[in-house]
Amino acid sequence: MLNKQDYGSDPTNVRETDKYVTEYVRDFVNKWDQLIDWDARATSEGSFFIDELKRRGAKKILDVATGTGFHSIRLVEEGFEVHSADGSPEMLAKAFENGRRRNHILRTVQADWRWLNRDIHGKYDAVICLGNSFTHLFNERDRRKTLAEFYAALRHDGILILDQRNYDGILDSGFSSKHAYYYCGDQVKAEPEHVDDGLARFRYEFPDKSVYHLNMFPLRKNYVRRLMTEVGFQNVTTYGDFQETHKHEDPDFYIHIAEKGYIEEEESNPEKESS
Repeated sequence: MLNKQDYGSDPTNVRETDKYVTEYVRDFVNKWDQLIDWDARATSEGSFFIDELKRRGAKKILDVATGTGFHSIRLVEEGFEVHSADGSPEMLAKAFENGRRRNHILRTVQADWRWLNRDIHGKYDAVICLGNSFTHLFNERDRRKTLAEFYAALRHDGILILDQRNYDGILDSGFSSKHAYYYCGDQVKAEPEHVDDGLARFRYEFPDKSVYHLNMFPLRKNYVRRLMTEVGFQNVTTYGDFQETHKHEDPDFYIHIAEKGYIEEEESNPEKESS
């Protein structure tokens, strides 16, 4: 396996969906949990995802961006049936290792989202795509294909939960995140090194002074919401840092909950930003 990131002579020219597989080299993956800090992350997000899934009666969950396993393992421990997928073999190996350490055997599968239903089988009550992972997709065709695959993997009344960084704030006002919710690791720096309309290149520096990068596409909130509805989701509610967006105008992260079920008529609710 590769153990050194390589972006060529001009890293800002690397804008490819498939690049993420080689970005997550072994040493970076082994440090990823320092960035997250599982205990601090669990405290910061509370029971938001667990509550949303239980409120909707979801039992069978597909975690399509498993990473090192934080949400998969947390949901298993809450009694959900979880299937864990990721496109990075290094991430999946680490997730499985983390599961074993906590006396769980994760059901893992390596899968490319664009052909997700080729590699996973059955229907799920919920698909979760967390950790800003959707921003690894660099062109609209890949994003539409991926959302369609998520939609197809869901039961008729299933939901998709997808999060993203607040790129609107980064593009419009500059980076100001304090990592209060998603990246809670002590003395770990995660901040953009270059941002334009087609690239957000993030730099990650760890306490041992090692440095890694990720090239991602800066998705705007309303663009993601529009894509979700255009591929068939009936209703999309967006939260900012685990709160409804009207309560937190400039969150670090947005969380979209997209409902597949057909809605004949729904009373308007001014408290939610819904499509």
